[in-house]
Amino acid sequence: MRIQIINGPNLNLLGVREPEIYGQESFEAYLARLIIRYPDIQFGYYQSNIEGELINKMQEVGFSFDGIILNAGAYTHTSVALQDCIRSLKAPVIEVHISNVSAREGFRHQSLISAACKGMIAGFGLDSYRLAVESFLK
Repeated sequence: MRIQIINGPNLNLLGVREPEIYGQESFEAYLARLIIRYPDIQFGYYQSNIEGELINKMQEVGFSFDGIILNAGAYTHTSVALQDCIRSLKAPVIEVHISNVSAREGFRHQSLISAACKGMIAGFGLDSYRLAVESFLK
């Protein structure tokens, strides 16, 4: 199984950025633990702060990988272009958020990408990614 993890804007700062919300672990450290936990899964990882680059990556892998785990960051709430891209892919996409976006600022309560995704997991910290992996294994 091949799963591509794609993180959007500011998620390159995990472990440093607002640790009270996002925790103190970098995504790279967490990914190393995921790889050990799931040795039979080939993980790809990509992060960009640029919307078009996220779309390019999804189009690159979206017809050959078994699934995509997408944390679009703030683009979740603003990007029709990401929604259109997700709808065009063969691979299912799971939307992931580290924090419980529904318990945060009002503008974070609406996701423009959820309607195009297979499902959404939020509020379990970095473990949200593991839960998304598990959803692909079921």
